[in-house]
Amino acid sequence: MSDINSKKITVLDLKNKKKNCEKIVCLTCYDYFSAKIIDKCNIDLVLVGDSLGMVFKGDENTLSVTMDEIIYHTKAVKRGLKRAFLVADMPFGSYQVDKSEAIKNAIRLIKEGGAEAVKLEGGKEIATVVKNLTEYGINVVAHIGLMPQYVHKMGGFKIQGKSSEIAEKIMEDALILQDAGAFMIVLEGILPELASKITHKLEIPTIGIGAGKDCDGQILVFHDYLGINIDFTPSFVKKYAEVANNIKTATERYIDEVKKGIFP
Repeated sequence: MSDINSKKITVLDLKNKKKNCEKIVCLTCYDYFSAKIIDKCNIDLVLVGDSLGMVFKGDENTLSVTMDEIIYHTKAVKRGLKRAFLVADMPFGSYQVDKSEAIKNAIRLIKEGGAEAVKLEGGKEIATVVKNLTEYGINVVAHIGLMPQYVHKMGGFKIQGKSSEIAEKIMEDALILQDAGAFMIVLEGILPELASKITHKLEIPTIGIGAGKDCDGQILVFHDYLGINIDFTPSFVKKYAEVANNIKTATERYIDEVKKGIFP
């Protein structure tokens, strides 16, 4: 861990990283202690994702996550951060209903949760929402490609952009969202060559997850890269540790020592 570069990260810093060809490093986490640890490692951006539905709650997808749940976890993560920029997902149903509902919920994430930006899934169909939020001074991160909130429409968690028609739509969506005011775009589960084209076309940073190495930055889920998630590991994830095995070993030792009267 290092506190050498402890200056608070801002939107301007993230934009400048793209201009300076400096990679942006991001992680998704959901609790105070995890946030505190990765913040001390000088992570640039932390996302409180609606992936907590699957990773934290054990649901089969992200659709059941509520605003109150996102706010609860965002508040916890916020307390652990001093340097990293904090983004919170707007869960399914929190911005699709109407303009006033979207603005109200985004404001809640900022005022109650402490987020510095909100993330929305969708292409040109949410461009008006993105524009409305930015006009009210709310930083917006867009999310296109494989979109977990569209899992039923997409027929599952499948790589996007394989056909020229879909690839063109993803590129069009990226440009539209940039014009609408998004300051950053997450590219999830799309072909690396498409992600590369989008990254070079856009003026705003792109953050990849399962989208190749040419994005302006990368993001992984805390439980995935540490090997805590024992149910499923996406093919694009690199495990930097096997923490689940360490927890299992430690727990078995504890159980054994209590039963044998060794502890305490």
